[in-house]
Amino acid sequence: MKLTVFGATGGIGREIVRQALGAGHQVTAVVRDPARLDVTGDALEVFRADLTDPQELRAAVAGRDAVLSGLGARSRKDAGVAARLTRTVLEAMEAAGVRRLLVVSAGPVGPEPENDGFLDRGMRGLVSAILKDVYADLREMEAELARSGTDWTSVRPPRLQDKPLTGRYRTVVGGFPPRGRFIARADVAHAMLSMIDDMGTVKQGVGVAY
Repeated sequence: MKLTVFGATGGIGREIVRQALGAGHQVTAVVRDPARLDVTGDALEVFRADLTDPQELRAAVAGRDAVLSGLGARSRKDAGVAARLTRTVLEAMEAAGVRRLLVVSAGPVGPEPENDGFLDRGMRGLVSAILKDVYADLREMEAELARSGTDWTSVRPPRLQDKPLTGRYRTVVGGFPPRGRFIARADVAHAMLSMIDDMGTVKQGVGVAY
Protein backbone atom coordinates (compact mmCIF):
# COMPACT_ATOMS: atom_id res chain seq x y z
CA MET A 1 0.00 0.00 0.00
CA LYS A 2 0.93 3.64 -0.34
CA LEU A 3 0.76 5.32 3.07
CA THR A 4 1.32 8.83 4.38
CA VAL A 5 2.36 9.28 8.02
CA PHE A 6 2.00 12.54 9.93
CA GLY A 7 3.87 13.05 13.18
CA ALA A 8 6.54 10.72 11.84
CA THR A 9 9.24 11.92 14.25
CA GLY A 10 7.12 11.21 17.34
CA GLY A 11 7.19 7.98 19.30
CA ILE A 12 4.19 6.35 17.63
CA GLY A 13 4.69 7.95 14.22
CA ARG A 14 8.27 6.72 13.98
CA GLU A 15 7.07 3.19 14.81
CA ILE A 16 4.38 3.40 12.14
CA VAL A 17 6.98 4.36 9.55
CA ARG A 18 9.41 1.64 10.63
CA GLN A 19 6.82 -1.13 10.74
CA ALA A 20 5.14 -0.05 7.51
CA LEU A 21 8.45 -0.14 5.65
CA GLY A 22 9.19 -3.53 7.17
CA ALA A 23 5.87 -4.81 5.86
CA GLY A 24 6.72 -3.68 2.32
CA HIS A 25 4.56 -0.56 2.11
CA GLN A 26 5.55 2.67 0.35
CA VAL A 27 5.67 5.40 2.99
CA THR A 28 5.60 9.18 2.79
CA ALA A 29 6.69 10.65 6.14
CA VAL A 30 5.56 14.24 6.67
CA VAL A 31 7.91 16.07 9.04
CA ARG A 32 8.87 19.60 10.01
CA ASP A 33 12.55 18.70 10.46
CA PRO A 34 13.85 15.79 8.35
CA ALA A 35 16.98 15.59 10.54
CA ARG A 36 14.82 14.27 13.40
CA LEU A 37 13.67 11.23 11.41
CA ASP A 38 16.11 8.39 12.04
CA VAL A 39 14.28 5.80 9.90
CA THR A 40 15.54 5.04 6.41
CA GLY A 41 14.46 2.82 3.54
CA ASP A 42 14.24 2.61 -0.24
CA ALA A 43 10.44 2.86 -0.06
CA LEU A 44 10.52 5.96 2.17
CA GLU A 45 9.82 9.49 0.93
CA VAL A 46 10.39 12.34 3.37
CA PHE A 47 8.05 15.29 2.82
CA ARG A 48 8.96 18.48 4.65
CA ALA A 49 6.03 20.69 5.72
CA ASP A 50 4.98 22.87 8.65
CA LEU A 51 1.40 21.50 8.62
CA THR A 52 -0.29 24.88 8.31
CA ASP A 53 -1.26 24.86 4.61
CA PRO A 54 -3.72 22.21 3.35
CA GLN A 55 -2.75 22.94 -0.26
CA GLU A 56 0.89 22.20 0.50
CA LEU A 57 -0.09 18.91 2.18
CA ARG A 58 -2.28 17.86 -0.71
CA ALA A 59 0.79 16.61 -2.57
CA ALA A 60 1.75 14.48 0.44
CA VAL A 61 -1.58 12.62 0.54
CA ALA A 62 -2.72 12.48 -3.08
CA GLY A 63 -2.91 8.95 -4.47
CA ARG A 64 -2.35 7.29 -1.08
CA ASP A 65 -4.34 4.31 0.14
CA ALA A 66 -4.40 5.58 3.73
CA VAL A 67 -3.14 8.34 5.99
CA LEU A 68 -1.98 7.62 9.55
CA SER A 69 -1.41 10.35 12.12
CA GLY A 70 0.52 10.40 15.36
CA LEU A 71 -0.02 14.13 15.76
CA GLY A 72 -0.87 15.39 19.23
CA ALA A 73 0.23 17.33 22.27
CA ARG A 74 3.45 16.15 23.91
CA SER A 75 2.66 18.11 27.08
CA ARG A 76 -0.14 20.20 28.57
CA LYS A 77 1.33 23.38 27.12
CA ASP A 78 0.83 21.94 23.62
CA ALA A 79 -2.90 21.40 24.12
CA GLY A 80 -4.78 22.44 21.00
CA VAL A 81 -2.38 21.12 18.40
CA ALA A 82 -4.18 17.83 17.77
CA ALA A 83 -7.44 19.42 16.62
CA ARG A 84 -5.73 22.23 14.73
CA LEU A 85 -3.26 20.06 12.82
CA THR A 86 -5.79 17.30 12.16
CA ARG A 87 -8.13 19.89 10.66
CA THR A 88 -5.39 20.80 8.16
CA VAL A 89 -4.80 17.13 7.32
CA LEU A 90 -8.53 16.59 6.77
CA GLU A 91 -8.74 19.54 4.40
CA ALA A 92 -5.79 18.21 2.41
CA MET A 93 -7.28 14.71 2.23
CA GLU A 94 -10.69 15.91 1.14
CA ALA A 95 -9.11 18.11 -1.55
CA ALA A 96 -7.12 15.11 -2.81
CA GLY A 97 -10.02 12.65 -2.62
CA VAL A 98 -8.30 10.38 -0.07
CA ARG A 99 -10.68 8.80 2.43
CA ARG A 100 -8.94 6.43 4.88
CA LEU A 101 -7.51 8.08 8.01
CA LEU A 102 -6.31 6.61 11.29
CA VAL A 103 -5.30 8.85 14.18
CA VAL A 104 -4.00 8.50 17.74
CA SER A 105 -6.28 9.74 20.51
CA ALA A 106 -6.39 8.54 24.15
CA GLY A 107 -8.34 6.05 26.24
CA PRO A 108 -10.01 8.60 28.56
CA VAL A 109 -11.58 10.33 25.54
CA GLY A 110 -13.84 7.33 25.01
CA PRO A 111 -16.50 5.73 27.22
CA GLU A 112 -15.68 4.23 30.61
CA PRO A 113 -14.63 0.56 30.35
CA GLU A 114 -17.17 -1.93 31.62
CA ASN A 115 -16.34 -3.88 34.79
CA ASP A 116 -13.39 -1.67 35.72
CA GLY A 117 -12.39 -1.78 39.38
CA PHE A 118 -12.24 1.10 41.83
CA LEU A 119 -8.48 1.59 41.33
CA ASP A 120 -8.76 1.83 37.56
CA ARG A 121 -11.70 4.24 37.74
CA GLY A 122 -9.86 6.38 40.27
CA MET A 123 -6.66 6.54 38.26
CA ARG A 124 -8.59 7.32 35.09
CA GLY A 125 -10.37 10.18 36.83
CA LEU A 126 -7.14 11.57 38.25
CA VAL A 127 -5.31 11.48 34.93
CA SER A 128 -8.30 13.03 33.16
CA ALA A 129 -8.30 15.89 35.67
CA ILE A 130 -4.57 16.53 35.31
CA LEU A 131 -4.64 16.39 31.51
CA LYS A 132 -8.07 17.91 31.00
CA ASP A 133 -6.81 20.43 28.42
CA VAL A 134 -5.07 17.71 26.41
CA TYR A 135 -8.17 15.51 26.43
CA ALA A 136 -10.40 18.45 25.52
CA ASP A 137 -8.15 18.95 22.49
CA LEU A 138 -8.48 15.28 21.55
CA ARG A 139 -12.27 15.41 21.90
CA GLU A 140 -12.34 18.37 19.55
CA MET A 141 -10.08 16.44 17.17
CA GLU A 142 -12.53 13.52 17.21
CA ALA A 143 -15.39 15.96 16.60
CA GLU A 144 -13.50 17.21 13.54
CA LEU A 145 -13.21 13.63 12.33
CA ALA A 146 -16.94 13.03 12.80
CA ARG A 147 -17.75 16.15 10.78
CA SER A 148 -15.44 15.12 7.94
CA GLY A 149 -16.17 12.97 4.93
CA THR A 150 -13.27 10.62 5.66
CA ASP A 151 -13.37 6.97 6.67
CA TRP A 152 -11.68 7.66 9.98
CA THR A 153 -10.63 5.54 12.94
CA SER A 154 -9.54 7.01 16.27
CA VAL A 155 -7.20 4.69 18.16
CA ARG A 156 -7.37 5.27 21.92
CA PRO A 157 -4.47 3.91 24.00
CA PRO A 158 -3.89 4.25 27.77
CA ARG A 159 -0.51 5.19 29.27
CA LEU A 160 2.25 4.72 26.69
CA GLN A 161 5.52 2.85 27.19
CA ASP A 162 8.76 2.68 25.24
CA LYS A 163 8.98 -1.08 24.97
CA PRO A 164 9.44 -3.55 22.09
CA LEU A 165 6.59 -4.69 19.88
CA THR A 166 4.66 -7.66 21.28
CA GLY A 167 1.69 -7.92 18.91
CA ARG A 168 -0.32 -9.06 21.95
CA TYR A 169 -2.91 -6.51 22.96
CA ARG A 170 -6.67 -6.15 23.23
CA THR A 171 -8.90 -3.92 21.13
CA VAL A 172 -12.49 -2.86 21.73
CA VAL A 173 -14.40 -1.07 18.98
CA GLY A 174 -16.46 1.72 20.51
CA GLY A 175 -15.09 1.06 24.00
CA PHE A 176 -11.95 0.25 25.96
CA PRO A 177 -10.41 -2.98 27.34
CA PRO A 178 -11.19 -3.41 31.07
CA ARG A 179 -8.12 -2.88 33.29
CA GLY A 180 -6.16 -1.71 30.25
CA ARG A 181 -3.50 0.39 31.92
CA PHE A 182 -0.51 0.35 29.57
CA ILE A 183 0.63 -0.30 26.03
CA ALA A 184 3.87 0.16 24.11
CA ARG A 185 4.02 2.78 21.38
CA ALA A 186 5.20 0.04 19.04
CA ASP A 187 2.01 -1.94 19.67
CA VAL A 188 -0.17 1.13 19.08
CA ALA A 189 1.54 1.54 15.70
CA HIS A 190 1.02 -2.16 14.98
CA ALA A 191 -2.68 -1.86 15.83
CA MET A 192 -3.13 1.16 13.58
CA LEU A 193 -1.51 -0.57 10.62
CA SER A 194 -3.63 -3.69 11.18
CA MET A 195 -6.83 -1.61 11.15
CA ILE A 196 -6.26 0.04 7.77
CA ASP A 197 -8.32 -2.59 5.94
CA ASP A 198 -10.67 -3.36 8.85
CA MET A 199 -13.98 -1.83 7.83
CA GLY A 200 -15.40 -2.62 11.25
CA THR A 201 -13.27 0.18 12.68
CA VAL A 202 -14.39 2.86 10.20
CA LYS A 203 -15.96 5.91 11.89
CA GLN A 204 -15.24 4.36 15.27
CA GLY A 205 -13.08 4.98 18.31
CA VAL A 206 -11.09 1.85 19.16
CA GLY A 207 -9.61 1.28 22.61
CA VAL A 208 -6.32 -0.61 22.58
CA ALA A 209 -4.38 -1.87 25.63
CA TYR A 210 -2.68 -4.89 27.16
